[in-house]
Amino acid sequence: MIPVRCISCGKVVSAYFDEYQNRTAEGEDPKVVLDDLGVNRYCCRRMLISHVETW
Repeated sequence: MIPVRCISCGKVVSAYFDEYQNRTAEGEDPKVVLDDLGVNRYCCRRMLISHVETW
């Protein structure tokens, strides 16, 4: 489960996770997806790129 907010800056990142995950699963470049979603801070980008689902 992805954290709701970025640990470093506090911006809400969970709102972007579903679309990020779907688009990257279809083979789209993660950089392009994050740019399109407006995730500009490197700390927030790290939260989405490095997340691993643990069930």
